[in-house]
Amino acid sequence: MFLKESRTGFEEILLKYLYKDPKPLTGTELKALASNVARLSNLLTRERETLPVAYLEDEGLRRAYALYFLPSNLYKIHTPLHELSLHPSSLLSKQRLRILDIGSGPGTAILGVMDFFSAHEKRPTLEFTAIDQVKENLRDSEALFGLFRERVSMAATLKTIKSSMEMVSSFPKGPYDIIVLSNILNEVAHPVEDRTSRRVAILKTVLSDLLAADGSCIIIEPALRQTSREMLEVRDGLLDEGFCIYSPCLMGEKCPVLLNPKDWCHEDIPWEFPEMIREVDGLTGLRKDSLKFSYLVIRKDGLSIKDIYGDSSFRVVSESLVSKGKIEFYVCGKEGRRMVTRLDKDKTIKNKAFEDIRRGDIVGFEGVMDEGKRLKVGKETNVVCCQRR
Repeated sequence: MFLKESRTGFEEILLKYLYKDPKPLTGTELKALASNVARLSNLLTRERETLPVAYLEDEGLRRAYALYFLPSNLYKIHTPLHELSLHPSSLLSKQRLRILDIGSGPGTAILGVMDFFSAHEKRPTLEFTAIDQVKENLRDSEALFGLFRERVSMAATLKTIKSSMEMVSSFPKGPYDIIVLSNILNEVAHPVEDRTSRRVAILKTVLSDLLAADGSCIIIEPALRQTSREMLEVRDGLLDEGFCIYSPCLMGEKCPVLLNPKDWCHEDIPWEFPEMIREVDGLTGLRKDSLKFSYLVIRKDGLSIKDIYGDSSFRVVSESLVSKGKIEFYVCGKEGRRMVTRLDKDKTIKNKAFEDIRRGDIVGFEGVMDEGKRLKVGKETNVVCCQRR
């Protein structure tokens, strides 16, 4: 999957809303933006322990988020939505979809959902409810929603409610076809020591009371080791509560990544980023040349992406590891996380596809040799790429 920015002219929409003019920023405006982007980036990474609860109340940080982080973050939801659309049960084919966005910020995921469906010939009517504790975020989400809906000509409505994720009882009643938590789970019960159990308890209530029986809950988190691992701890807690994982996992057991404290699981997808982000990167030293994130899709009904590809398929969970005489990947499937290796001397037409697989692909190996801790691709092994990122 290679995501293209600017199909809907989103940078122009942001500039028109925030600066009342879609023209590129002046040098002074760009430097001010870059300063706030650097400040927000530090808060979200190195200084995460000091991150204020309602940090987007800060106007400079809110503008930095909207112009630098939002354009990339909105495309991240395309990945789980695409995987849901692949299931033979036509999970996204309803004429009307009710969508609850918890911790919506300025409507990032909402815009991403609209952008995803805008590319479809048959578009559902989208009924959004956005929950956020920062009133300025809700104001921005309403404005950007209106501008984007006009641009893509979609049948969609938006209702906004000022509340926090912990106040589930105040949320409008379901059932919702899709519930989204984008970059919000890591802020819940932080820095409380028992935050995993607190998060599982809150999500259990959300999923039990608000998610439709055939609905999907999409969780997107930063691709940091701590936030990704904490999300996987919540994943395992939800499995214990009887919920199932649709994707990205191809196994329904406890996550093997958590066995090694140095490991974590995330996506890394190339995209065409706008010129303004390129300029900010040049001023700050940051890099936004790919979309890095972790995600889960949770359901109640037991459906899984492995229904499409079978129990013998694997998810590629690393970049290629190239060393003298061999290429290796980490893959994850029903038997957990494994290393798979192909020696250069064993390269054949049958297994040539091995060198083309990428992080996030779903692959199959016919005739692979199981050597215990690792799988070995031999000359007669047939490598099949079932799903390409």
